[in-house]
Amino acid sequence: MIDLHCHMLPAIDDGAPEWDTALEMARIAIGDGIRVTVCTPHIYPGLYENTAQGIRASVTEFEERLQQAGLSLKLGVGADTHLVPDLLAGLRSGRIPTLNGSRYLLLEPPHHVAPPRLLETCFALLATGYLPIITHPERLSWIEDNYPLFQELAYRGVWMQVTAGSLTGRFGPQARYWAERMLDEGLVHLLATDAHGVRHRPPLLAEGRRVAERWLGPQEAMRLVEERPQGVIQDIDSNQLPVPPGLLPPDRKKRRVSAASFWRQLFG
Repeated sequence: MIDLHCHMLPAIDDGAPEWDTALEMARIAIGDGIRVTVCTPHIYPGLYENTAQGIRASVTEFEERLQQAGLSLKLGVGADTHLVPDLLAGLRSGRIPTLNGSRYLLLEPPHHVAPPRLLETCFALLATGYLPIITHPERLSWIEDNYPLFQELAYRGVWMQVTAGSLTGRFGPQARYWAERMLDEGLVHLLATDAHGVRHRPPLLAEGRRVAERWLGPQEAMRLVEERPQGVIQDIDSNQLPVPPGLLPPDRKKRRVSAASFWRQLFG
C-alpha cells in the first residue's frame, strides 16, 4: 500500500517529535503493509513555516536513518498545504511541494470554519494544471452544513482523501458517518493515514481498506490505497486512472471535465 498523507518527519510540525518516534512510526507502517510513505508536513504560515527545500532535506536524512535501522520503507516528498492567498505562486515557484513532484497536491481546509473561496481556489488550481486533493473532508466540523460543496468539487474533478481511521471510528461517530456516506456515494478517491504518532494516530492504512472492502468490494478498496496513489506519485493524468464507482452518473460526466471552463466563467 501507499500512504500519501503522513506526518512522520520529526520536529517539523505537530507530527513525530523526534527521530525515535519517526522510526517507530516507520516500523508500524511497514508492519501494516505500507511500502511507500509520502511525508507531508503542514505548511501553515505563522505556525509551520515549512518549504519544499526543508522538507526534502528532512526526507533525505530520514532515508539515511531508515537504511541504518534496516527498515525498507520508501519515502516521498509532499506537504499538507493549508489554504493561503499565495498558494498558486508558491506552487509555481517550487516553494510549496506537490506530491512527489507531480501535478497532485494535498489541500487542507480549515477544520472549524468554512473557507469562503474553496471552490474558486480549487478551480483556479485545476485551470492551471494542478489537481488538488482535499484532505479528510469527513473530519471537518462544517461538513454537515456544506456537504453539497464537496459533492460539487468531486463532480468537477477535485479529489477527496478520507482518513483510514475515520472508517473505524478512531475520530468519532460523526467522522465515521461522513466517511461512510462519501464512500457510499462514490466520492472518495484515496485513503491515507494522516498519522501523527505511534499511539493516538498511528500509520495504519489496512484497517480503512478492510472497511472499504465491505462497502465497495476488494478491487475498489485496493484502488484507494494502491492503484490511485501509485498514479499520483507517477504523475499519471487523472483521466487515465479508474474513477470511483458512482462518481460519474451520466448527467454529471460533462460537469466533471469542464472545471477549467467553469472557472473562466466565474472570473472572466
